[in-house]
Amino acid sequence: MQANQPYDAIIIGGGVAGLTAATFIARQGKRVRLFEQAQALGGRARTKTQDGFHFNIGPHALYRGGRGIEILRELGVTPSGQAPAVSGAFAIKDHTKHTFPSGITSLLTTSLFGLSAKLEAMRWLASLAKLDTEAVMCVSLREWLDRHITHREVQDFLLAAMRIATYTNAPDLMSAGAAMRQLQLAFSKGVLYLDGGWQTIVDGLLDAALQAGVEIETGAKVERIERQASGAVGGLRTADGQVVYATNIIIAASPAVAAGLVERSEQTSLARWAAESIPVRAACLDLALARLPKPKALYAFGIDRPLYLSVHSASARLAPEGGALIHIAKYLAPDSHESPEQVEGELENLLDLVQTGWRQGVAHRRFLPAMTVMNALAKAAQGGTEGRPGPQVEDVPGLYVVGDWVGTQGLLVDASLASARRAAEMIASARTFQMRAVV
Repeated sequence: MQANQPYDAIIIGGGVAGLTAATFIARQGKRVRLFEQAQALGGRARTKTQDGFHFNIGPHALYRGGRGIEILRELGVTPSGQAPAVSGAFAIKDHTKHTFPSGITSLLTTSLFGLSAKLEAMRWLASLAKLDTEAVMCVSLREWLDRHITHREVQDFLLAAMRIATYTNAPDLMSAGAAMRQLQLAFSKGVLYLDGGWQTIVDGLLDAALQAGVEIETGAKVERIERQASGAVGGLRTADGQVVYATNIIIAASPAVAAGLVERSEQTSLARWAAESIPVRAACLDLALARLPKPKALYAFGIDRPLYLSVHSASARLAPEGGALIHIAKYLAPDSHESPEQVEGELENLLDLVQTGWRQGVAHRRFLPAMTVMNALAKAAQGGTEGRPGPQVEDVPGLYVVGDWVGTQGLLVDASLASARRAAEMIASARTFQMRAVV
């Protein structure tokens, strides 16, 4: 085999989407090479372990009814964990704790709102599973709530529930269909918190990729993707001057990074995708405690403020015996200008309310003032998830994008894995078509 013979596919990015796409393509008997600029694989799915505490990069949850878990199992990766039992969770309004309405009983007994509002909330929750989410993909969440929900306190409760499900705080922009579809998943089968953190998924995907024959290079920054005279991809050049040829290239990165990698990208749809994307961000305080002051106070969700608290170690093996690992977050609005110090103080105030005495037991803490949760908001103006780009970049033959902003299926890691699976299928189909045409 000649050294300059093109690879069947090159993957740029070694997160869960990149590893997944590489594995599926390599399982077809193709030559695949993956480049990751960091020294470690996994991207935002990495887990840091300190003194027996497993720190994900902010709060992570795997939807049990989503496309992602199906794809992981197809690859031989079986996540281990437990579903959080949110009964007894707090709803926080006006800095006061109320019972969070997670079911009929808690809805009837909560002090969060009055009887008529409870009846409206009950009717809406009963109809959730039957809602036609595709019909409202082009309607903003705020517009849908104003049209269909009478009580403002019920609107606030539903907005809080959808923030929890989507990690997104942009009701004026977000697609109601995308948000409600995610909420349907949350209510139908719930989520898993993973034993050992999300690094277990990364390690499983790495094993699957290596077994399939994927060549993996870490610490390798790709400088640019080079295009042939026809406009199709030809290969790439790394920062250290290495030139690698390929017939197909998959970028597993953000819209801005994808556009920045491609020669003459301003003439392609990549530039528009990057310009129109709005990243979804959250401020996160990840906290390891030697002991949990309030063992029964495990979850709290902001109603009038976009706040979240969850003791993940209550469901998954993430802390040593007697210890606790807590994620506290604020879902940031796209136009948020609050200082990191102000936001961190707000998260600490939530801890003071829910886990009084926490400061005496801190073993480790990490504050992330603006963590990227998703690379692009599922906007109503663009048709929600139904209007998202890719995986194929049609005006650059041989180029594909994958990630949480790509394809029609799901949000968060579900979208990452589904788009990676779809890109691999499209490359296989294109190759089969080309071979038949030659014959």
